[in-house]
Amino acid sequence: MRSSRVRGGGGGGGGGEAAAFLAALLCGLLLLLGAADAQGIRRPSAYKTLRGDAPLVIAQGGFSGVFPDSSQAAFAFALLASAPDTSVWCDVQLTKDGVGICLRDINMANCTNAATAYPAKKKKYVIDGVPKTGHFSLDFTYSEVQNTYLTQGFYSRTDRFDSIYNIFSVTDLQSYIKPPSVWLNVQHDAFYSQHGLNMRRYIVSILKSVSVKYISSPEIGFLKSISKRVRGRTKLVFRFPDNFLSDPSTNQTYSSLSKNLTFIKTIASGIMVPKSYIWPVTNDNYLLPPTPFVQDAHRAGLEIYASDFANDRIIPYNYSYDPLQEYLSFISDGGFSVDGVLTDYPITASEAIGCFANLNESKADHGKPLIISHNGASGDYPDCTDLAYQNAIKDGADVIDCALQVTKDGVLICMSSINLLETTNVQRTPFSTLTSVIPEIKSTAGIYTFNLTWNNISDSSLKPKISSPLSSYYLVRNPRYTNNGKFVKFSDFLEYGKDQDLSGIMIIDVLESLTTALNDAGYNNQTTKEVMIQSTDSAVLVKLKQQKAKYKLVYTLPQGIGDASPSSLADVKEFAEAVVVDRNSFFAISLQFIINQTSLVKDLRSAGLTVYAQVFRNEFLSQPWDFFSDETVEINSYAQSLKVDGLITDFPKTVRRYKRNSCTGKDKPAYMETVDVGGLVQLLQRNAAPEAQPPAVAPMPELNETEVQQPPFPPVAPKNAPPGAAAPPGSSPSDAHTTAVSTCILLVAACAALLL
Repeated sequence: MRSSRVRGGGGGGGGGEAAAFLAALLCGLLLLLGAADAQGIRRPSAYKTLRGDAPLVIAQGGFSGVFPDSSQAAFAFALLASAPDTSVWCDVQLTKDGVGICLRDINMANCTNAATAYPAKKKKYVIDGVPKTGHFSLDFTYSEVQNTYLTQGFYSRTDRFDSIYNIFSVTDLQSYIKPPSVWLNVQHDAFYSQHGLNMRRYIVSILKSVSVKYISSPEIGFLKSISKRVRGRTKLVFRFPDNFLSDPSTNQTYSSLSKNLTFIKTIASGIMVPKSYIWPVTNDNYLLPPTPFVQDAHRAGLEIYASDFANDRIIPYNYSYDPLQEYLSFISDGGFSVDGVLTDYPITASEAIGCFANLNESKADHGKPLIISHNGASGDYPDCTDLAYQNAIKDGADVIDCALQVTKDGVLICMSSINLLETTNVQRTPFSTLTSVIPEIKSTAGIYTFNLTWNNISDSSLKPKISSPLSSYYLVRNPRYTNNGKFVKFSDFLEYGKDQDLSGIMIIDVLESLTTALNDAGYNNQTTKEVMIQSTDSAVLVKLKQQKAKYKLVYTLPQGIGDASPSSLADVKEFAEAVVVDRNSFFAISLQFIINQTSLVKDLRSAGLTVYAQVFRNEFLSQPWDFFSDETVEINSYAQSLKVDGLITDFPKTVRRYKRNSCTGKDKPAYMETVDVGGLVQLLQRNAAPEAQPPAVAPMPELNETEVQQPPFPPVAPKNAPPGAAAPPGSSPSDAHTTAVSTCILLVAACAALLL
């Protein structure tokens, strides 16, 4: 159903139905955070803001990263999921009858269903020198505006909350949401004045009824006109746009105004600038050194606020798709601090300011959840290269991993795929002629590690290739390092792991000479490093168990299961101490909304198995909507709610920073509480039309014992033996690497999950 309309003459009234709806809405929103009480923000010891206070979180249109900007849900959830002193931002537009409404875009067609509701009101205006066609608030009375509904203005975000919420007037925002601080942004005073509407008069008329603490505008003339009426109770902030146009009220370019901050100080107490004014970005999306703009503003006595923060945008590659890391560069890590940030995702800004700024960077212990790399730090460097492993350790991994493959001459190497087309530039080398189709491995053509010798693979013409699992959405990883790094032999990986501050190493899938290599490296005679051997094939682990290997055996569960039968878990316990589970197996998900939690983690814990979840990634499209495009929110849920024992991640740095956060214990703030499972879907069920709700999903299948039990290995034929020939009596494990290609495929396919 649609929401009850919030009405009132002149935008100041209301009604019992609206109040009842909002009460129900707040109850639903509380579910998203497990009904946590709002806690005070944790303030690190020192900030380099103008007055030394913690930076202000400014929620642009509320929590507009999930809900339509300026909707009841967006405003209400921003206050529930953010720091308690968060300021709620309202872009003020004027209606035909002079009522101020909160609407992100002056063109209603970009954020409401006005084009559908009033197709005849389409018009064309010149705004800031640019012709624009659409539906504009000055052509609607407030009563007509109430017949329209808000929609999401960004295609990268869910549209399931569209056409539920009416437009709020500024006074409705105060009456129904009651924010502790309101920030009014007046973007187009000159335009409204040209058409006979007086923004100044409206703002002055509501100051007694609305707790307006900040007013911003890119027009010097407007700020001057209102300054005498608000000084002492409301801060005025001059807003620089994201381009170098001219201020329509003074005809001065914003470029020249940015060089005259002492003049701005005579009118305003602060300035707001796009992020790029502080951290410029190259054409290929890497950071340049920061400008002195923050320090210049502070020297002029101005507070400075940074705008344009959102978790679901492509941020500079230096941040590894981690929005929290971007905030930190503006509030602590850059040697300066802005006085506030304007964001569509106030929960992430609150986390950064309250829990992650100015952290103690001393070494943390290797407690739970363990941080296990996935092909090294593969979010920033090509898989399984020296750079990936070096940076995984530098970034705080507890365990580094090696996905084991074998070359033509029997050398064990670390490589995330047996198919070199997926992990290298082999198609651009002389080895490109070695393509073949091997149905046991893949139905399409490939060039495999066993087609090349180690000397071939370490040849200077063959280079690694960074993995970008979401490249089809233009989310590519660290382009400057696309082909950087060196391939790593397994023996070198073992030696490297021995000398580092690690709790252990993980070997993904095994060949018969694995134990020999481990023994040769001395891992059988040491206790400081744990060796974990992971496989999708139970026969591999059963054989190692029979050999009484001194290593921790880890079984990779099939993807897509939702629970496990007692008999299957009893079988797993026979040969493994731990399991690796795809992270999406813990939840039933429909259209990227979490519907409910499966029973899998409960089943695994009841069987006494250690549980590792994989694969965690920073890219915002890799997470369900319920985690707000914030990998820290997702990690928090797996660590605190599911209590998994380890996280396998492409970005060890993100998990390590999470483990160092200062908001632990019973008094943690609301924005560090775990998200309630299915909270967004429950909100849709309460308020959205049936067609807007995610479809039901079938129960996820159960793991049964037939899936766990695998036949023993086939015998290994000697090199050049006819198909089906058995290995000679007494053949050693190393003979496995001198087999013919056809037999080698069987061995690798049985032992290596990455071939499946």
